[in-house]
Amino acid sequence: MTSVIARSTGSTLHHIKRCWSGSLIGGKQCIRPSALPQSVVRNGSVPVCPFGTKFSVMGKPKVVFVLGPPGSGKGTQCEKIVKEFGYTHLSAGDLLREERNREGSEYGALIEDNIKNGRIVPVEITCALLENAMNKTTEATGNDRFLIDGFPRNEDNLQGWTKKMADKVEQQFVLFFECSEQQCTERCLKRGESSGRSDDNAESLKKRFNTYINDTVAIIKHYEELQLVKKIDASAGPDAVFEHVKAIFGEQK
Repeated sequence: MTSVIARSTGSTLHHIKRCWSGSLIGGKQCIRPSALPQSVVRNGSVPVCPFGTKFSVMGKPKVVFVLGPPGSGKGTQCEKIVKEFGYTHLSAGDLLREERNREGSEYGALIEDNIKNGRIVPVEITCALLENAMNKTTEATGNDRFLIDGFPRNEDNLQGWTKKMADKVEQQFVLFFECSEQQCTERCLKRGESSGRSDDNAESLKKRFNTYINDTVAIIKHYEELQLVKKIDASAGPDAVFEHVKAIFGEQK
């Protein structure tokens, strides 16, 4: 998968947790002083957060949530969207797995336990990793359009995102891939033959589907009430599904 995933260091994660409300104040992007022109730094014309982080004025990142049951093809379609429309793909699951595998991570064991048992990782961790990835990607590439894949997945995720991030981003819409449990399970088991993922097995998949039905479906209904959901039938092959996806993204400015 050609996702652009920004690696999160422990110190950066802790900074985000200490200075959450200041990392994107009024649409101002948090960046390192080293990334600023030295004349600007010397002149002191850039606002500073309480922890010494510099800010530059930028538009709010544009965000599309990508939701659907495990195995519905979210990752595959995100890869195609990246190539066709230039978005940056941030997979909440990939970011969590990356943090879990990072040497010295204080959250590694907690993340692994939740993933393996089909439970949802605490929202503070997921939001911190997502925000860090968006900040680093925009700073490095200038790209401010993001696909957030597999998040929010429950009410706690939604409330955490709304509290910490909703005023910092422009929510474009929610891309929802519909697919039957049987077909999704078959896809995941096939993927598990080579993916190496600890949750691509029958036992974990059953738990993940239960979590999806009990928790994530309500989130999709919430966004439907806000008329933000773009629904896609994901039962067809990847190329056929992407024809419908292209029509949706082609309408965006």
